[in-house]
Amino acid sequence: MGSTSPAFDPVTPPRITLLYDAACPLCSREVRAMNRFNTRGNLLLEDISAPGFDPARYGLTKEEVMGHIHAVLPDGTVLTGMEAFRRCYSAIGLGFLMAPTGWPMLRSVFDRGYEWFANNRHKLTGRGHVCESQTCSVHANSVHPDEPSTHPVHA
Repeated sequence: MGSTSPAFDPVTPPRITLLYDAACPLCSREVRAMNRFNTRGNLLLEDISAPGFDPARYGLTKEEVMGHIHAVLPDGTVLTGMEAFRRCYSAIGLGFLMAPTGWPMLRSVFDRGYEWFANNRHKLTGRGHVCESQTCSVHANSVHPDEPSTHPVHA
């Protein structure tokens, strides 16, 4: 389930900040792959598992950011789920890869698929212990030193 936001120009995408969990092996792998194509610096990365990360900066809670992927547009609009991925891939020039996920006949299938993944990612990555009673917590010692560094958000 993604939020709606202002129209964007896929040719010259705005900078976008991706809030991701570096302690999640699948999430980190995806971010590393995306960052290789981030040659124009349109994608800023912020690790939600980093010590000192404050989701309130974006009007979000720890449970919200741990529950679903989020991306923040320059105007402060927060996107979630597949819409966040569609916008991030567009920002790095690979929007065509995600375009089918937004097609009317396929959008709901991909959105539901992402929801399933988001609800099961801790179990899928062998980190089921991270969540107790469906409330996820960020552990400072879960950050991997070999993961990509965070990039500060520029306002």
